[in-house]
Amino acid sequence: MANFKDIIGQEQIKKHLQKAINQNSISHAYIFCGESGSGRHTLADAFAKAIQCEDKTADIDSCCKCKSCIQAESHNHPDIKYITHEKLSISVDDIREQLNNDITIKPYSSEHKIYIIPDANKMTEEAQNALLKTIEEPPAYAVIILLTDNITSLLPTIQSRCITLTMKPLSKNDIAAYLTSKLQMEPERAEIAAGFCQGNMGKAIRFACSEDFQNMKDQVLLLLKHIDTMDVPAIMEVIRGFAQHKSQIYDYLDLILLWYRDVLMFKVTKDANLLLYSDEYHDISKQASSRNYEDIENIIKAIDKAKVRLEANVNFDVAIELMVLTIKD
Repeated sequence: MANFKDIIGQEQIKKHLQKAINQNSISHAYIFCGESGSGRHTLADAFAKAIQCEDKTADIDSCCKCKSCIQAESHNHPDIKYITHEKLSISVDDIREQLNNDITIKPYSSEHKIYIIPDANKMTEEAQNALLKTIEEPPAYAVIILLTDNITSLLPTIQSRCITLTMKPLSKNDIAAYLTSKLQMEPERAEIAAGFCQGNMGKAIRFACSEDFQNMKDQVLLLLKHIDTMDVPAIMEVIRGFAQHKSQIYDYLDLILLWYRDVLMFKVTKDANLLLYSDEYHDISKQASSRNYEDIENIIKAIDKAKVRLEANVNFDVAIELMVLTIKD
């Protein structure tokens, strides 16, 4: 379990939560909103640990030494509960059994009793209505933290009774510095991973530790270096190969997107030092020369649109072919 000081970025959110602890003005309900890998779980853990820390001189962070901190570290704290579920959704029974029925029991060893719902967006409407009754009239000692990647999945009545804190993307420099200093990643690879993850530290760490990352990058570069001389069916065949790893198709599209952002960057600045794919200067400069600004911007928009279509379950071949046709045109 991390401490506040271990969390990169999110300074405003950390200050808000630390101030609440310091002034004893902790709310009964929070929503931490952010995409997977944004750090919302880590933040919730750090907040819960700091609330329960027995050392009140620990400067609004955990001391990491007291019995409470040691229990929190091992996820064995009697007054920090995580709501789990076995099915795809969180059912009304999950909420009733793990939260509503339990919350009436006073804390075992702390001033507060904390409930963390990691997949709050997976609650059924019935489960949310059951939770709403508890949020409306919670015991004074209760703190409920909902973690979600989609705030709109929560009922407006729940949103209105919680303090919502939205995770902000981290700067590329902060992520690259973390990857090189903490994970001993090569600077060039760290720069690409930091650019690729678009402000998401979890995503950057995942790729820093993934053997697939270099293979994915090599596959994408092989396509993009020859894309101008390939016909549409040949390009579609390559991308269908990417799609055999469907869970990673968005990562492939992000790598393609970074290429065309480099093409646009070089066309604007003529500065190879600003490129994420700095080793591919020759091919990037060649494509920057052969395309005008409007073409490149349309390609970037087409890649973003392909991702939106895939998320909306549009047929894969249709979504990708529309993107490819824009690139070729």
